[in-house]
Amino acid sequence: MLIFELSKRGRRNGAQALRRTGELNAIPAAQRRSSHMLLPEVSELDAVRHYTNLSRKNFSIDTQFYPLGSCTMKYNPRACNALAMLPQFLARHPDAPAATGQGLLACMYEVQEMLKDVTGMAGVSLAPMAGAQGEFAGVAMIRAYHEARGDALRTEMLVPDAAHGTNPASAVMCGYTVKEIPTDADGNVNLAALKSAVGPQTAGLMLTNPSTLGVFERTILDMQQIVHGAGGLLYYDGANLNAILGRVKPGEMGFDVMHINLHKTFSTPHGGGGPGAGPVAAAAKLAQYLPLPQVALDAGTYRLQDERDRPQSIGRLSAHLGNTGVLLRAYIYMRLLGREGMRRVAEYSTLNANYLMSELSKCGFEIAFPTRRASHEFIVTLKGLKEQTGVMAMDFAKRLLDKGIHAPTTYFPMLVPECLLIEPTETESKQTLDQFVVAMKEILAEARTNPELVKTAPHTMPVRRLDDVKAARELDLAWRERGS
Repeated sequence: MLIFELSKRGRRNGAQALRRTGELNAIPAAQRRSSHMLLPEVSELDAVRHYTNLSRKNFSIDTQFYPLGSCTMKYNPRACNALAMLPQFLARHPDAPAATGQGLLACMYEVQEMLKDVTGMAGVSLAPMAGAQGEFAGVAMIRAYHEARGDALRTEMLVPDAAHGTNPASAVMCGYTVKEIPTDADGNVNLAALKSAVGPQTAGLMLTNPSTLGVFERTILDMQQIVHGAGGLLYYDGANLNAILGRVKPGEMGFDVMHINLHKTFSTPHGGGGPGAGPVAAAAKLAQYLPLPQVALDAGTYRLQDERDRPQSIGRLSAHLGNTGVLLRAYIYMRLLGREGMRRVAEYSTLNANYLMSELSKCGFEIAFPTRRASHEFIVTLKGLKEQTGVMAMDFAKRLLDKGIHAPTTYFPMLVPECLLIEPTETESKQTLDQFVVAMKEILAEARTNPELVKTAPHTMPVRRLDDVKAARELDLAWRERGS
């Protein structure tokens, strides 16, 4: 039921109702509403029950297993949220003088320093407000580097076909044309294709590692020599950093710039598109181009550097430091983990993924790259099942909802037909993973014995199977009074 259907004209909570005052009545008549405002009029209890019931109809990380590949939908400690929302943080205006925010700036400075250590880079900027903006900043820094050298011929960015989908978009937004590099049969970047693609026109290579195929690139050092040998630079998409955290550093692999999805690796609930933070880190040759502002420590005092301090910076990406609330949550999470805790993040994310991959393989599922060890995620392909039964990956995903489990990522990456990209994350227990295996095994049996049951799922949700095309083309979110 819509909240408007609970509405009765004149109904409200008296204790919460806005009371008319002389100030309200002082609003000029020409600027007052002449018609009834189309808002629901309900009691406080009705409103609480309505939104509570709506929340109970949704899947969430707090209530169900959420193995979305490439998204790292994991449990985030409540301590991070509570401490980031301390009144002293929330009440501070972003334009307040640095002298009144030394505590906050100290936290932000330590985030920069910890990320430098984690990535092996020379400098970090916290300014980007999302992973995609961090990508954009990294490519813009590559462009600034080539422009400063007068190297105007470098107009092409190389992007493997197993990269995150935003990589080519970021390159195009920075004015580059994109050349796609194929993947070989084993899931690695095709080195022969890379060698034939590089040249004086190559600005750089954008590498997602581990890739969206769920594997760690085995030939990174070879790629580094090929691209650097041609005068290009290397960009590292750090969205999947939890797979390598504390184990290997992109800076030590020869990368020049990277971004980090703090909201995925370092504790911020980010379903539904936000909030996010995508700090960008750079090696020494690109550090001068990092976006503003950066936090500096001068003679025991923290301050924000501006254009006068860093004249070669690519500039500002937002009005202030960045998404401070997300940065604070990341800071608290990193302090809770410590150096050894960060190593355990990578160990358990890869352990959980490989355990799931092994168990599903035993159940008869086809693993896309069976000879490769999973990183933090892996791919199951249902191509054979579709040919045998007509059941598709989307049908499987919908049936999982009936089992109380959110579906993995479906049909991404598009390199693998009928794929399920599965990421258990480091925060799930073996019991939860075993429950997922049981559910997958049950659906596989249903697909073979009663395929229509799977094709028409879900059967237990408040809303049954939707026409996705119709919903996208004829989206209607406006409520109208009858007769209007």
